[in-house]
Amino acid sequence: MDHTEQLGTAVKPIKAAKPVAPVAADRPLDPYLPESGNRGFRVSRYELDLTYKVVSNRLDGRAKIIATTTDVRAKYSLDLAQTMRVAKVTVNGRRPAKFVHRDGKLTVTPAEKLPAGSVLVFGVQYSGTPAPLRTMWGEVGWEELDEGSLVASQPNGAPTWFPCDDHPGSKATYRISVTTDAPFVAVANGTLVHKTTKASRTTWVYEQPEPMATYLATVQTGHYEVRTLASDPVPQYGIHPPRLRASFDRDFARQTEMLEVFTRLFGPYPFAHYTALVTDDDLEIPIEAQGLSTFGANFCDGTGREERLVAHELAHQWFGNSLTLYRWCDIWLHEGFACYAEWLWSENSGGRSAHAHALDAHRGLARKPQDILLEDPGPKDMFDDRIYKRGALTLHALRVHLGDEHFFDLLRTWTAEHRHGNVTTAQFKDLAARFSETSLRSLWEAWLSTTSLPPAPSPG
Repeated sequence: MDHTEQLGTAVKPIKAAKPVAPVAADRPLDPYLPESGNRGFRVSRYELDLTYKVVSNRLDGRAKIIATTTDVRAKYSLDLAQTMRVAKVTVNGRRPAKFVHRDGKLTVTPAEKLPAGSVLVFGVQYSGTPAPLRTMWGEVGWEELDEGSLVASQPNGAPTWFPCDDHPGSKATYRISVTTDAPFVAVANGTLVHKTTKASRTTWVYEQPEPMATYLATVQTGHYEVRTLASDPVPQYGIHPPRLRASFDRDFARQTEMLEVFTRLFGPYPFAHYTALVTDDDLEIPIEAQGLSTFGANFCDGTGREERLVAHELAHQWFGNSLTLYRWCDIWLHEGFACYAEWLWSENSGGRSAHAHALDAHRGLARKPQDILLEDPGPKDMFDDRIYKRGALTLHALRVHLGDEHFFDLLRTWTAEHRHGNVTTAQFKDLAARFSETSLRSLWEAWLSTTSLPPAPSPG
C-alpha cells in the first residue's frame, strides 16, 4: 500500500468502532489489532465458493476452512463481519454445529472436544450485503464500485467477505471460485484454472498455491479487458476497462523492465505471475494483493507520472506478500522496503540516484514532527508517510554501511531464506549482522529505536 505525501492523506481518520474483547480471555495475537485473529488452531487452506450479484451487491458464500488444532478447547472462533449472516456451520463434515455470531466473531462449538494436532475443518454457509469496515485507517475490505466491486483489506478487512483467522501470521493456500453476472470479469489471487459460462452467469476458479495472509486475499469484479503483457521473466497481465487501454500502455510500459531490475536486486519473483489491474473508478491509493496490484483510473492517465507507484506496488510482491510481517509493529519491513524500491528503480532506470532521493526524504522528515518510533509506531501511525520514508532511509543507511555488494547480497538472502513466510525486525537485524564486519547496534538504535532523526547517510 502507498500512503505517500504526494498523494495527500489517503483517508481522513475516523473514530474506530469499539474493540471486541478477545474470545475466552485469550491474550491478543497482536496488540495493534487485539480483536483480530484466533487461537486454538492453525489454518492451512481456504476453499471459497462465492456468488456475487453486482447490481444488488449481494454475496452468497460457502467456505471450507481446513486447519489443525493446536490445543484442546470447547470452542473455536473465526473472524466474520456482522454484515454477513451465517446460515449453517459444520465441523469435520458432521451435522450442523452450534454457533454464535456476535461482534465480528463466529464462535463454533463442536459436538466433542478434539485433541491437539487433530484435523479441524469448518464449513460455513453465509450471505449478506458486503461493506467495508470503518476503522481508524479509513474503510477497508469489500467495497462496492459504480459497476463492480473490489477488495482492499489491509490491515483487517478480510472478514468483510469470508470467515477467517484474520492475522498476518496465519498464511494458507486458497481456492477462490466466483460466480457473477456474465458481462463482468471476476479476478482473484492465483492462477485461473477453470472458467465456465452458463446462461447469464460465469464462474471463475482461481488457485493460489503459495501461502497467503488473509488481508492479501482479494476479489475484483468489473467490465474489464484482460491482456497478456509479457512472458519473461514471469507472465505479466494487464486488466483494465477498455477505455483505458492506451493510457495503460503508456503508464505501465516499463513494468516488465522493473520486474527484471527487481529480480536482479531482490532475487527471483516469488509467484507464478503478476497482474496490474486498473478499476474504472478513481481510488485514493493503489493497493497490493498477492500476485496483483490495484490502481484507480486516476493513476492511469497516460502521463507516466505515477511510475514510482507502479514500482512501489510491484516491490510489495517480495516485501509484504512473500515476506509478510508477523506483527503490525514491523510495518516498516513492508513499506520502507517498497519505498526504497522506488528509489532503486529510479537509480537503475536512468533517473536520480537512490542517494539523491534519500537526501530529499531526509530534508522532508526534518521538517516534520519526530515522534514516531520506527520499530513500534503504534496502530494509529503505522501507515504514516514517515514510516515509509524513514524505513527507506534506514535501508539506505545500511547500504552505505555495508557497501553495495554486501547490501544486495543481504536482500537476496533475506527474500530467499524467508520466501512465503513471516518475518520480524529482529530476524532482519540478525541476518544483517552476518554481512557486516562491525556491529550494527548503533545504526539500529539511531534509526529504529529512537524518535529523533539521525543525520542523513553519507557515503565515504
